[in-house]
Amino acid sequence: MKFQFETFADFIAMNGHGPFVWAAYGITFAALIFLLFSPVLQKKAFIKQQQKLQKLAQVNPDGQGVD
Repeated sequence: MKFQFETFADFIAMNGHGPFVWAAYGITFAALIFLLFSPVLQKKAFIKQQQKLQKLAQVNPDGQGVD
């Protein structure tokens, strides 16, 4: 088996294209992480907001003062 790069440093440098390649991988990885965790965080915030509104509705059953 013949490897494209002779050393690990050559692999990282990728014949001068390393910064672009690794930046692309980094941006893609960050976007995927964001897309995985964003719905979970939004769901938690929504549930917390609904619980707060439910508590307000129990304290103030006629709805006055609640938007």
